[in-house]
Amino acid sequence: MSSTDARIAQLRQAMSRRGLSAYVVPSSDPHLSEYLPARWQGRRWLSGFTGSVGTLVVTADFAGLWVDSRYWVQAEAQLAGTGVQLMKIALATTPGHVDWLAANTKAGEVIGVDGQVLGLGAFRALSAAAASAGAVLEIREDLLDDVWADRVGLPGAAIYEHVAPEACVARADKLAQVRAAMRTHGADVHFISTLDDIAWLFNLRGADVDYNPVFVGHALVGLDHATLFVADGKIDDALRAVLAADGVEVAAYAQAADALASLELDQKLLIDPARVTCGVFHAMDPAVPRIEAINPSTLLKSRKTDAELANVRLAMAQDGAALCEFFAWFEGALGKETITELTIDEQITAARARRPAYVCPSFATIAGFNANGAMPHYRATPESHATIEGDGLLLIDSGGQYLGGTTDITRVVAVGTPSADQKVDFTLVLKGMIALSRASFPRGTPSPMLDAIARAPIWEGGAEYGHGTGHGVGYFLNVHEGPQVISYRAAPGPHTAMEPGMITSNEPGIYRPGRWGVRIENLVANRSWLTSELGEFLCFETLTLCPIDTRCIEPSLLRADEIAWLNDYHKTVRERLSPLVEGEALAWLERRTTAI
Repeated sequence: MSSTDARIAQLRQAMSRRGLSAYVVPSSDPHLSEYLPARWQGRRWLSGFTGSVGTLVVTADFAGLWVDSRYWVQAEAQLAGTGVQLMKIALATTPGHVDWLAANTKAGEVIGVDGQVLGLGAFRALSAAAASAGAVLEIREDLLDDVWADRVGLPGAAIYEHVAPEACVARADKLAQVRAAMRTHGADVHFISTLDDIAWLFNLRGADVDYNPVFVGHALVGLDHATLFVADGKIDDALRAVLAADGVEVAAYAQAADALASLELDQKLLIDPARVTCGVFHAMDPAVPRIEAINPSTLLKSRKTDAELANVRLAMAQDGAALCEFFAWFEGALGKETITELTIDEQITAARARRPAYVCPSFATIAGFNANGAMPHYRATPESHATIEGDGLLLIDSGGQYLGGTTDITRVVAVGTPSADQKVDFTLVLKGMIALSRASFPRGTPSPMLDAIARAPIWEGGAEYGHGTGHGVGYFLNVHEGPQVISYRAAPGPHTAMEPGMITSNEPGIYRPGRWGVRIENLVANRSWLTSELGEFLCFETLTLCPIDTRCIEPSLLRADEIAWLNDYHKTVRERLSPLVEGEALAWLERRTTAI
């Protein structure tokens, strides 16, 4: 019996003891984080699937893992022989896990899930599905505690202050902005669970989550006070005193539920239904009046100030210089020493680590050669990785956390001689990236509506890609954050409006399963462009500084204006990065920014 078989069997025994017919294990924690602390990696521990997103459903005679197209190849390989069935989201023949439960649960049966990690929106959908089948949804059962013998506790890394000059807005000013929004909503108190919102609001950072400099906690903000709930020992006396001076009290992590339960009936609570779990929601007295709206901090932190953008530009220059050093090493070593996808990760991280104000990677480096590059969320492991040799395309998606900003960049480079078909795909993706880079649009345009601008050249070439074109990026915070997202699959709601100061990725792609993948990614910032009697318009400022490999281009597919954009971009890259590099890195930079 494999470890996955044994663990699923243990879970079924625990389900039987609790009278549960089905159990749902989402990829989630009490803060609905993208990257999970070890304590809440239960879906991964049970199934063996290491991707960041997926939902596991277990019944007495079925175990299935629902994942989207980004993870189909990876999940198929990792689930082979485990008894866990791959359920492919977005296939017409595969119902979502909620619909599957509705169709496969009988009246009177009980579906279990840990409500502490189930988002409120997901809870409402699952409740409706259970009700339609005449079943009951039980949210008080954390069966992982029953079966995961060596499950770790809360992360214990120390919390530290993000200070000037990188912290450009004082804690007291951020609290005042949030309280002004609370008054607009008519709220007396506001509960926050999302870790990036909390870190931004209090100008604090931590190391509880891989790649994101955040810490596990909750916050309760009143009109004249605030309480931060974190594990004991994470905030020292000196920092506690600094927080107290701004009216912030520190309390134990476990006391957050008690604080919610003790709210008075005349206190109106502001809560974001998309950013709290149902466990948190049900800890409150239902008689306490609630106002459901997006966290004010989510909107506020998405709009970087001019001072923050200035720091981001400095971070981008340092990041670009590190990439020059890396690519100079790579091209010099290729064919002379063994280079694997794992080597790419090691070398690119080491290059960034030599740069000032660098803290850590902003996500796990994706280095995929040829067929591995066709998996958008591929990650090389010691057990499974490719050696970089022969001809083809190497896709590298990487990023860094700096005290003054967060970076995220994808480049595809030639290894040996790329084929004609590879050059066509590369050029189509480049055309899409350039088209979006050059876009201008009315302020307030819902971000999903911009997606077709990048996809049009790719669609015209008879290709498509399964992921979004752009995600919001934090300021020394999460590499993926909202509310804006450039994807036609996303709902164009009012909170997706494009506003000045937002930083978003621009990353179209084409993926040929089993052959190669192409993705080119820059980060762009919304900037004011034009105000006229017809409205206010924004444009994109490209922030990322790194050459695009012209060896992979099919020039006949580019228009004159697209070539001009690329040459202008490379001129800017050369001017900005030349003072920061020398020797082989400078020679590489000059070589790769030659006009075409």
